[in-house]
Amino acid sequence: MTSPTSNTNDLTSKFSLDVRDMGSLKQSARAGSPAALKTAATQFEAMFVNMMMKSMREATPQDGLTDSQQTKTFQTMLDQQTSQNIAKKGIGLADMLVRQLNKQTDAQALALSGEAADSSNGANAGSFAGVASLMDAKLQRAIAAAGGNAAAATSSATDAASTSKGSQAPHVRSFQEKLAAHAEEASKATGIPAKFMLGQAALESGWGKREIKGRDGTNSNNLFGIKATADWKGKVVEATTTEYVNGKAQTKVERFRAYDSYADSFKDYAKLLASNPRYEKVLASAGDASSFAQGLQKAGYATDPNYATKLTSIIKRSLAG
Repeated sequence: MTSPTSNTNDLTSKFSLDVRDMGSLKQSARAGSPAALKTAATQFEAMFVNMMMKSMREATPQDGLTDSQQTKTFQTMLDQQTSQNIAKKGIGLADMLVRQLNKQTDAQALALSGEAADSSNGANAGSFAGVASLMDAKLQRAIAAAGGNAAAATSSATDAASTSKGSQAPHVRSFQEKLAAHAEEASKATGIPAKFMLGQAALESGWGKREIKGRDGTNSNNLFGIKATADWKGKVVEATTTEYVNGKAQTKVERFRAYDSYADSFKDYAKLLASNPRYEKVLASAGDASSFAQGLQKAGYATDPNYATKLTSIIKRSLAG
């Protein structure tokens, strides 16, 4: 028979979202030792971290020249290993889970027997059952994700993230803080929630990491990918971009509008949506993130067939709260 200790040590070397190990993980939670409880909680933390990383990956455009199914596969493997390594060092979730479950179990044991429950394997059994139940209820989404249901896993990560104000990634907080005031001003002019515009700016600019620049490196301050059409009288820059023709990505050199500041970029974006008849329905549906994103895609704002899905994901997940 495999002892709880050996089973625990074996689990620490496995990937956090390996479906084949879900049974042994729950068995470890019921094993009856503090080490087993700690391992189960750590594995839960690794799963949580992995789902958060998956959510952020899906919210980031991945249509570059070097992106392919193969690179996505290797990226997934790397994210799994990274999640495992982060969980081993700990972000506090596993410790909090262990403390909470032990606290509940100790209280129940004292109420029933009047004896100290700290060193009793029988008293700890409730903790292990609690972890196992938590896995059954919460981590089935992770199992589904391993079979291809990414949306369920992302939803689980989002639910968990909403319990903590500090769950936003640093680059998301920085982007939001830098542009929030400009988004609020544009929101007053259009009625579109500032968060929706921030989400679109994040999608178009890769959270500010892929801003449109001229061939000489000049920054256009164009956060929304607005092209310089024939009626544009302002400054322009030429840059390489990806367009989709009949669903296939093609690299092209296009002329884009250039602004003196990010504030001007938001103002022009607001003017474009408010004055162009093609976006009337978009403004009318600005109360809902999904409808807003789908409206933009139907109006022809972008050629990417997954534009609405990506934008909705950013607004609801990365900018949630």
